[in-house]
Parts: sequence; C-alpha cells; structure tokens
Amino acid sequence: MRTLYISVTLSLLGVSGFAAPAQHNRIAGRIDNRHRATLKGHVHPLPRSANDVGRADPTLEIPRVTLVLRPSDSQQADLKQLLAAQQDPSSADYHHWLTPEQFADRFGVSQGDIDEIKTWAESQGLTVVSVARGRNGISLSGPAASVEQAFGTTIHRYQVDGELHFANTTDPSIPAAMQNVVKSIHGLNDFRLKSHSIRPAPQYNSLTSSAHYLAPDDVATIYNMRSLYNSGIDGTGQKIVVVGQTQVNMSDIEQFRTYFNLPANDPQVMLVPNTRDPGIRRGDLEEADLDLEWAGAIARNASILYVYSRDVMDAVQYAIDQNIAPVLSMSYGQCETLTSSSDAATLESWGQQANAQGMTWLAASGDSGGADCYDGTSRSPSGLSVDLPAGLPEVTGVGGTQLSDTGGSFWNVSNDANHASALTYIPETAWNDSALEGSPSASGGGASTFFAKPSWQAGTGVPADGARDVPDIALPGSPSHDGYLFFTGGKMQVVGGTSAGAPTFAGVVALLNHYRGGSGVGNVNPRLYSLAASNSSAFHDVTSGDNLVSACVSTRFRTCNSDPVGYTAGVGYDQVTGLGSIDAYNLVTSW
Repeated sequence: MRTLYISVTLSLLGVSGFAAPAQHNRIAGRIDNRHRATLKGHVHPLPRSANDVGRADPTLEIPRVTLVLRPSDSQQADLKQLLAAQQDPSSADYHHWLTPEQFADRFGVSQGDIDEIKTWAESQGLTVVSVARGRNGISLSGPAASVEQAFGTTIHRYQVDGELHFANTTDPSIPAAMQNVVKSIHGLNDFRLKSHSIRPAPQYNSLTSSAHYLAPDDVATIYNMRSLYNSGIDGTGQKIVVVGQTQVNMSDIEQFRTYFNLPANDPQVMLVPNTRDPGIRRGDLEEADLDLEWAGAIARNASILYVYSRDVMDAVQYAIDQNIAPVLSMSYGQCETLTSSSDAATLESWGQQANAQGMTWLAASGDSGGADCYDGTSRSPSGLSVDLPAGLPEVTGVGGTQLSDTGGSFWNVSNDANHASALTYIPETAWNDSALEGSPSASGGGASTFFAKPSWQAGTGVPADGARDVPDIALPGSPSHDGYLFFTGGKMQVVGGTSAGAPTFAGVVALLNHYRGGSGVGNVNPRLYSLAASNSSAFHDVTSGDNLVSACVSTRFRTCNSDPVGYTAGVGYDQVTGLGSIDAYNLVTSW
C-alpha cells in the first residue's frame, strides 16, 4: 500500500497565514510502459536533418537528464497568490520566504510519487543522481540506449557550428500514469546557453592608455555607490551566487582585487554534485572571471559563491534548490527562437521557486540588440527575439548603455591610487556598437513570445503589447566606450556586453539587502517599476540611441537584410535600456 504524505503547517515553520494542504499521490495505479503520453515542445531548434551525423552510440553516456515535476493546478494557483503576497506590504506573507523544504511541502509532489518515479527510472536502466529538496525535480543518468527506451525517442549526433552534439530526434514520451506529475524533461540534448561577454578590438594590452576604462571605483562614483560605502553599506553579511560552466583560476580574482585595492575575499567554489567537471573552458573562463570579479567589486565584503557545472542550467537549478544565496547572477542566455518551449517552462518554474525563497535572479539581456538570435558567428534563424532567462517575469533583465562623456568634465586627468578617475555621473545613451564591430553588438531587448506581460510591468513608455518586455534596467555595455577592466588568464583585459551589467547589479542588490538588514527581497521587478513611477531620482532615464541591428537571413550563403530591426530608446521605459540606469544610493535608500 502506498503511503499518503501529509505536510505540516508552515506557520509553525515561520511562514504566516498558511496551512499546507495534504499532499496526495497523483500517480494513479501501476506505471505501465505500454501506455504512454507524449511531452510536447522538447525538440531543440538547432538539430536538423542537414547536420545529422547518425544515431548515437548506445553506450554514449547521457550525464544528466532532469525530470521537472509539475505542481497540481491548485498548487500552481496557490504559488501565484503567494508570489504576489510576498511583494505586497499589506500582506501577512510580505517577505516571508520559504525554505526549500517548505516549498516542497507546499508546492512539490508527494514523497510517494517521488519513490514511484525513482523505482520506474531504475527499472529502465537509469541511475537516480539526485532528488531536488523542493521535490520538483529528479535527475537521472545513463547510456543513450536506456534514455531512448525510457523516454520513447532516439538520440542522434549533430554537427552544429563546428561542434558535435547529441539531441533527441522527437518529442519524448513517458508512461501515462506519470503525466500528471512530470512537466518537462531537461538534458535530452547537450546544447548549452551562451556567454554574453564581448571583448573590444583591439584587446586591452597596456596599463597606460589615453582611453577611459571602468575600474570598480569609477562605477561606484558614476552610479552613486560611494555614498553607500561611506555609510557602511558594503555587503557585509550578504551572499551572491554566480553560476557558470567552467573551473576558475583563483589567482585571477585575487589579482583583480589586489590591483584595485579591494579587500581580500576569495569566492567559494562549488561543482554541482554528481556532475562531470568541465575543467577550464576558455570562453566560459572569461565570463566567470568577469562575473566573480565585478559582483565582488560592487558588494565588496559580501560572500561570493561560484556554482558551476558543464551545463550552466544545472548550476542554476542547484543554486536555487539549495537556496545558496539571496542574489543569483547569471550572464548566460539564449534567444527565445532557439529555445524549446519545454526549456522555457523549466526556467519559469525554477524562477518561481527562487522568488518564493526570496532570491533575486539577475540575467544579461543579450548583446545582439533586437535580433537576439544572431550573434555574428552562426547561421541561426534571425529576426526580432529576446533572450532567456532575462525574458522571464521572475528574472530582472539587465541591458546595456554607453557613456556619453563628450563636451563635459567627467574624468580626472590621472588615476587615483585605486586606478579610477571618474568624477561624477556621466550621461548615457543606448549601447549599440554594431557599426563599429561589423556585426550586431547592442543592448538586447524586445517583447517575449513565451511570457505575457506581468501586472507590475506598467508605466510611461511600457508598450501595450501584452508581452513581457525586456530589459528592466541597464548599465554600461559597450566594450569600446567604456569597457570594464578585469583579470583573466593572468592578464588585465577590457570587456563589455550585458554580462558585465548583470553581476554589477547583483552587487547593488546585495547592498540593498545589507541596507535593509534582511535576507533578501525576492523578485525586485515589481518594486523597480513602482519606484520608477514614484521616485525618478532612483533612475537615470536613457532617452537616446537604439538597439537596431541588421539581422542576417539563414541561408547557405549568409546575407543580411538591408532594413535593421530593433527598438529606439525614449522617455520612461523602452525596450533598449528598460527603466534606464540607476542611482544606487537613491534606489537603495528609497526602497
């Protein structure tokens, strides 16, 4: 006989106004492989017959396949109400965050259903790698033959953009008895999200130059963080988790902090348990160094935790499920056009859990302007598209601006002891270096095709398009004017892109948490938009520039449309720079 698991009353665990309902088993009867249900939206857009190199070897190890488990309809409705109440100051649930175990008892599946799925998976020749603390995911591994058998699909190898990948050829299926519990499957392919950092050309190779570059104290001056530091708000006691998909060399982070006279503060490094260590991956290493160095450069005494895996999505899921830190910084993404609907739904479910636990998730909005799918190196489909996860309503998308310092006295004639020279706030325009770079290089933004407009996204300039619009805010993105200094591979370099803004704003959120004396603020988007309507001093409205780019057509011989696509900055909100950049002191103290 299967056991009925009854969850406890969460008010006894510190969550006011809530009694957890009984968690009923939703897998009815025996799991029978002969009666199956297909899960739609699981075929990745990149694998095609033209780049198919044949069926995968049956022994090919599929390292991590995660069954994303769905809440019941009543649980999902309850979760939606809770997320709204947690951001409503008049609610008893305002800023009462859940632990992963409390989330499991309220929104996860029953332990009985977990046990049934584990037993079934093992009977299919798969190994149970882990079960999420939130009881909303089960990760498995096994050879391709077992994965094919378990999920009713075939695994092929594909040659895409010079790399060999594996992917399922058709939508998977599961035993029909499990369809009320299993929402989606992640990991049937090995296509990974991309880093959004951009290097300038030529690369920075000297410590002396007539050009301006951004040191930590420059950003602190331009965006009024110094006033917070002067009042003792520096991130002490706070945590930021950065996610990546490479090992790091701690010497780079130490060299960065030493050079800019920041206090010693090595990040804590964690490989997602039971995952394959990817080692050092050069492109990913630059991203990790940038994110770790600049999150810590803003929240100077916060604890920085680095969670990595071969697939950054596994790192995200682990960071959220383990509730590692109240602030999550991510500078990876993929355009919606190249994202399966199942992966979009998976990201949304993780974002809702993160918000319910009080986590603020920051993500880069992309570096290809309004045509996020085209990065200048691939023949991917093009046209208007936004980046995920920045396009999630549960995530704060950070776009890019460009400093406009012509005709003003904004810089000192020489650097100070901390290698900074900025004197004051510098006016900004939208970041768009596409003409300079010869390919799309601009602040990502636009309207989501996956997600509807949330109620809180309102105000001057917000389009009446019924869609979630991105970005939400913006910070410097141009690597050329003016790029961020960072250390990677033992050398100082200059970098730009929206992936510089994401960890920078993550640092600001950690300062906010320090100022409030709390453990987190959850989804900051509702408050950002209400503040923009009531306190304009918290933002610098960016009203000039655009993210118009020439989007390439996917053909055998790549050509480009003559008419650019994208959006133009304007008063209030726009789909290039969001609400604008920030005055950190005014933002934090008026929160």
